[in-house]
Amino acid sequence: MTRTTILPVAVAAALLAGCMPVPPSVPVAPAPQTLPATPAYDPVPVAPVAPPPTLANSGLNERKPDVCGAAAYREHIGKPGSALPSLDISRSYRVVEFRGIEPQDYDPNRLVFRLDAAGNISDTDCG
Repeated sequence: MTRTTILPVAVAAALLAGCMPVPPSVPVAPAPQTLPATPAYDPVPVAPVAPPPTLANSGLNERKPDVCGAAAYREHIGKPGSALPSLDISRSYRVVEFRGIEPQDYDPNRLVFRLDAAGNISDTDCG
């Protein structure tokens, strides 16, 4: 055969090989047998065990109702936050600006003044 005859025959053979069905896959191993539903022995009942007590502080404090007297300062809601130093507050207090970061240490005796976007007092609370 000549070279010009072999090339079309090889291309036709390659195209026909692509149309052949896929050979069967490797046989799958049979599924393992299931165990019987009842055990061959009677399980020994075990009493539930309580978790050991934790000695560390969980970090959560119970909130107490208005120990700091924040209700007495609610009349200042809507006033500018710059007026806080003139209120003569004798106990510790904290000012939290609008969208400011508020530390998470809780002191029930401390007053907390929260400011709005305009800088006015929007809320009073203990903490």
